[in-house]
Amino acid sequence: METMTLGGALNAGLRRALEADERVVLMGEDIGRLGGVFRVTDGLQKQFGANRVIDTPLAESGIVGTAIGLALRGFRPVCEIQFDGFVYPAFDQIVSQLAKLRARSGGRLTLPIVIRIPGGGGIGAVEHHSESNEAYFAHTAGLRVVSCSNPNDAFWMIQQAIASEDPVIFFEPKRRYWDKGQVEPHADLPLHGSRMLGRGDDALLVAHGPSVALALAAAAAAHEDGYSVGVLDLRSLSPLDLPTLLDAAKRSGRVVVVHEASTFGGIGAEIAATITEHCFADLKSPVLRVGGYNIPYPPAGVENEFLPDIDRVLVAIDRSLSFQVAS
Repeated sequence: METMTLGGALNAGLRRALEADERVVLMGEDIGRLGGVFRVTDGLQKQFGANRVIDTPLAESGIVGTAIGLALRGFRPVCEIQFDGFVYPAFDQIVSQLAKLRARSGGRLTLPIVIRIPGGGGIGAVEHHSESNEAYFAHTAGLRVVSCSNPNDAFWMIQQAIASEDPVIFFEPKRRYWDKGQVEPHADLPLHGSRMLGRGDDALLVAHGPSVALALAAAAAAHEDGYSVGVLDLRSLSPLDLPTLLDAAKRSGRVVVVHEASTFGGIGAEIAATITEHCFADLKSPVLRVGGYNIPYPPAGVENEFLPDIDRVLVAIDRSLSFQVAS
């Protein structure tokens, strides 16, 4: 095992993919000589050359459109969107073309493209630099959507995503790029498998990406109050690992979904509906959600008031535990 930061683990995973398959190319704004604004691709252009680690113009639609053409010619492009809020100029290319070409061709065409998106807040950035837009893409049939939360998953999941024959939207928690952790010598889960991070008898927290660390901290705080709270790291948002999710929900009977995006129309709504449909008889309280408010992302000075914190998660846990089913 080796200790890496999450950003360093992504760099190592991309390097391994570039070494293993000459069809893999990286594309994005400032990813070559600069190594990306978060330095995730640092040193890769120097090692593999400017024809495989490509500095693109500042045009997200052009990046994704070019990647689609390259994929149709047999390459396996990995596109970096510099910040989550910058993906919108490429939205039409992603949802109208990238997500649909395999079905449109009756399965004859594959588009093995990965779109890396640094997601979420917590870095005190300005507008369009701290979005949580995963629900747009999880809603779009034809796209696979995953979200890593730690260095080990970052290292292995980026390689698994590049190996996929379907397009993958790969969310990276930008506030966690500098978090350190152990990277295992082998991948222990498939790309779309979720992971239980401690089981709890009283309640279950469901989270992904940047919210996993928050869920773990809230579970630890609840433990100090005498409650046993488990945490499920989804890892994949589309498709969901339903067997693991539903089994964990049935065991606890009380579920709180945590994410940074607005709860209105967010991924938590889909999870809550799915659990309610499949586990209604096993639930001891309604599935609750903790997320951002339904407003545009605020200025950095009040960011901490917008993002979920331990107190808001603990309040939701208390609400769930206090709910009594009418006899």
